[in-house]
Amino acid sequence: HWGSCEGQGSEHTVDGVKYDAELHLVHWNTKYGSFGEAVKHPDGLAVVGVFLKVGSACPGIQKVVDALDSIKHKGKRAAFTNYDPTSLLPACRDYWTYLGSLTTPPLLECVTWIVMKEPLNISKEQMEKLRCLCFNDENESHCAMVDNWRPCQPLKGRDVRASFQ
Repeated sequence: HWGSCEGQGSEHTVDGVKYDAELHLVHWNTKYGSFGEAVKHPDGLAVVGVFLKVGSACPGIQKVVDALDSIKHKGKRAAFTNYDPTSLLPACRDYWTYLGSLTTPPLLECVTWIVMKEPLNISKEQMEKLRCLCFNDENESHCAMVDNWRPCQPLKGRDVRASFQ
């Protein structure tokens, strides 16, 4: 999730601070047999959220960025192998966690959120590659994939716990 410009794009905030983007690593609970079934249960998904901040280049995300040209439009596919997703995590593994919902409709209450405390830096060029993606397929009018973030929502009594003091 990212904004059309720096300073907005994350779906979580820390002390009111927004980040330029927020990466979501989505995992589903295999005891439910499928992703579609998992989202029907409060323990169906675990999502690791990683804040992205424009700064220096992130080597861990470059392989992802390099693949974006081949999947610029909706419906495209690209082979993607031999990738270690832990390269998308910050060195510091401190996090906050809470029970919540998906951030896209139908906003199902099925997510254990794990939001990393430290952001990853990505370069302006890496961020621009994300902003070049499109919501449309190749034969439709251009619709840039930007501002695809949900504004921060009230806690509504949820407990947010931290892995650190």
